[in-house]
Amino acid sequence: MTRTPLPDLDRVTALIREVAESEILPYFRQLSTEDIRQKTGPTDLVTVADEAAERALSPRLRDLVAGSTVVGEEAVAADPAVLKRVFGDEPVWIIDPIDGTINFAGGNPTFAVMVAYVRGGKTLAGWIHDPCTGRTAVGAKGQGAWLDGRRLRVAAPVPVAEMVGALSVRYADEVTTARLNARKPAVKEVVCLACAAHEYLRLLDGVAHFSVYHKLMPWDHAAGMLLHAEAGGYAALVDGRPYAPTVLEGSVMIAPDRDSWTALHGTLYG
Repeated sequence: MTRTPLPDLDRVTALIREVAESEILPYFRQLSTEDIRQKTGPTDLVTVADEAAERALSPRLRDLVAGSTVVGEEAVAADPAVLKRVFGDEPVWIIDPIDGTINFAGGNPTFAVMVAYVRGGKTLAGWIHDPCTGRTAVGAKGQGAWLDGRRLRVAAPVPVAEMVGALSVRYADEVTTARLNARKPAVKEVVCLACAAHEYLRLLDGVAHFSVYHKLMPWDHAAGMLLHAEAGGYAALVDGRPYAPTVLEGSVMIAPDRDSWTALHGTLYG
């Protein structure tokens, strides 16, 4: 298979920023009741801004790489068959137009745009853009992760009792929920933001040490996992398998390094 070159990272960054400025921020704290809909329930929302941003991003990203396709969260909600594109060999852009929609809809600025560039089941580049602050984390496989020109590094390893991170039990089964609720006092602090993108930004900034997630849709994690790895971090599914954007079931745990992951796994799941 001929290796596909990476897209121009700066062009993608500029495109994401432009779309956030034109299609997302004008709606922030300006949404009407009719602008917000439930998808699967009251905590799974979509707004006109989600849909407008994905419509604007999709063709412009496709145009950057010949033969590429798009998997957007809202496109998959409308047609689940779109998700199958992740498993193909052609380049695919994975888009979460607004991660943290429930925050966005409630006027909370903890939301972001996430984009990943994937080929053959491997994430090659990722972006997390915070429209409210203008910050953009970007990275490519083997090239590091950067935030507005600053090289990103995950937090230094600390004992489990000193770890801070996200430990949501949303989407976990009853047994796992009971276990994690009983064991989470073993870490220093749990901070869940209802926005994986901002939880990844905390990891990338070295503010947080770990995250645990029980839903693995690629638009929620492909970009963040690539950036975290490029910032020196370690992650794996709790059963030990490596993460990939084609893995759609299971739970994933993220830590500063393999030893930290092993210690945290023993505490939470051992």
